[in-house]
Amino acid sequence: MKPQHVRPTRIKLISNYLPDDQQSMRRYASLLHRIASSAGYDVETVRAPAILGRLPWPTSALRKWIGYIDKFIIGPPVLRWKIRTADIVHICDHSNAMYLKLVGSKPALITCHDLIAVFSAMGRYKGVHVGRTGRLLQKWIALSLASAQHVVCVSQKTAIDLCELAPDMKSSLLIIHNPLNWNFRPAPRDQVQLVLEHLHLPSDVQYLLHVGGNQWYKNRLSVMQIWSQLVQMPEFERFRLVMAGKPWTRQMREFHALSNFGDRVVEATGLENELLRALYTGATALLFPSLEEGFGWPILEAQACGCPVITTNRAPMTEVAGDAAILIDPSNAVEAAKQICDQWPRVPGLREAGFRNVSRFAESGAATAYIAAYEMLLRAR
Repeated sequence: MKPQHVRPTRIKLISNYLPDDQQSMRRYASLLHRIASSAGYDVETVRAPAILGRLPWPTSALRKWIGYIDKFIIGPPVLRWKIRTADIVHICDHSNAMYLKLVGSKPALITCHDLIAVFSAMGRYKGVHVGRTGRLLQKWIALSLASAQHVVCVSQKTAIDLCELAPDMKSSLLIIHNPLNWNFRPAPRDQVQLVLEHLHLPSDVQYLLHVGGNQWYKNRLSVMQIWSQLVQMPEFERFRLVMAGKPWTRQMREFHALSNFGDRVVEATGLENELLRALYTGATALLFPSLEEGFGWPILEAQACGCPVITTNRAPMTEVAGDAAILIDPSNAVEAAKQICDQWPRVPGLREAGFRNVSRFAESGAATAYIAAYEMLLRAR
């Protein structure tokens, strides 16, 4: 008898709305697509269509509101149609948790990256203001997330926060650490020289590196404040600070001007991964004093490039960095600078310790965990 053809399991990944330009979430969805495809699943990435949001609206505020129409009015029926043939639906970002209601009885998984926005809307963080619309949106996300039956958290810290947010939720909870989302590794010396030339830095420069956006929890002003203390110490009098990521805020520019840093603090924006990799490789250390994170990818990126890490002495930074980092209290710039100076002799040994730590986050390990989660969903069905 001729064997019947068995079609592969169909997985639909619901990813983020493209005009929101959430690069890390797009890379995460690509990671899941690659993992599931390599395991033989029939995978498709879907998202709310950018119909109105792709038009040239005059202000960012108007563009945001128009985006809500795409995501929450036009998007749901489109997504419901696209996932109708799915065997498994994986919502790649908890900020899209409201799409769970479109799934019906299909097995579904949702990834929770962090609850910073939800807790911000609840007033957890002093000095962080969220408008009425933002509070309503985050409440909707929180309620939808609490109704999920299967959740992946990218760190133990995120899992703890989720249990605090919804102590009565009945979901099965998995912790699957993020692997590196790009092939970060030590760059050749000529690429390091190229990025230094691009930033008008001398070839023999010693510098600390910071990588991050302008969200309040990235604590970028504190990076400058810690730097202002470090440069008063003999160990750092020849160093420079390179800040890679988004353009500086007005507050940061004012602090830079008042501190008379001149060209000793460099603003580096719009860098592709190859240039960022070279910056990590050439840096003496990464300074990453975040107040909150869901995971903290720059820690792993730096370690994978052989760059020692200085980061915050709280989770999840400690969870990701392991014992391969200098840990500081970012709430006090003077004390943080002193902690860095006291532990500075450890820096040479942190390079090899960082390589060892990164091995805990191999993509193969994440792939095994996600495939096991998908198979669990199929069995439960």
